[in-house]
Amino acid sequence: MKLIIATIKPFKLEEVREALTKIGVRGMMVTEIKGFGTQSGHTEIYRGAEYAVNFVPKVKLELVVQDSMADQVTETIRAAAMTGKIGDGKIFTLDVEAALRVRTGETDDNAL
Repeated sequence: MKLIIATIKPFKLEEVREALTKIGVRGMMVTEIKGFGTQSGHTEIYRGAEYAVNFVPKVKLELVVQDSMADQVTETIRAAAMTGKIGDGKIFTLDVEAALRVRTGETDDNAL
């Protein structure tokens, strides 16, 4: 099993969710986060005063999928989240040792 963690622009969330649903992804966790990377924040002017926005709003997706689906899920997220502009996000893939469905006690692939 693989844990896929993706950070994307918030306005791309629904498009990514729809694309993942089409390929058979049945669940994900979504968290609103703030962060910075190459973008390093930006400055804005509010009521005539300039101030720095050091952290940019993002959405973090977390999905656990079967090994066989990991590449397809990663490519689907990339394609749906891409705007071609700085700050599109990152995708990380990690190994998962075990999974357990609390309600039924199912484990590993059956728990997904």
